[in-house]
Amino acid sequence: MKQDIETLIAFQIDKTNKLIKLSSQREFDKSGLGITVEQWILLKIIEESEQISQKELADKSLRDPASITRTLDILSKNGFIIREQIPENRRQYNIILTSTGKKFVSKHLGMVKELRSKMTSSFSKNELASLSTMLEKIQHNME
Repeated sequence: MKQDIETLIAFQIDKTNKLIKLSSQREFDKSGLGITVEQWILLKIIEESEQISQKELADKSLRDPASITRTLDILSKNGFIIREQIPENRRQYNIILTSTGKKFVSKHLGMVKELRSKMTSSFSKNELASLSTMLEKIQHNME
């Protein structure tokens, strides 16, 4: 039996991810945040980690190190982060949120939480828990 690509789970997950990013970026632009969703994700990971190496950030965000470098350059230029050299490793840096970065994340966290709530507003708590479990199973299967 031939299956239409639009019915495949992997396609549905990818499509959902893209729609979430597009919708979120529209809201970011409408709110005048001045950053991309990708930049927000990195800021939030850094904020939650307090300090994190660039390699750990790439691993945690599932992004390649080259694109992380470019994005961190932008975040640094905007005053949101600083790179601090790791004493025992001259080639790596810890990425740390500046006070400007902390204020920015804090100021806009409510709006981002509203976006996430809107995304899942038609789900019950049980449905969300089941979906999370299923996605984790898929992720585990792909490791």
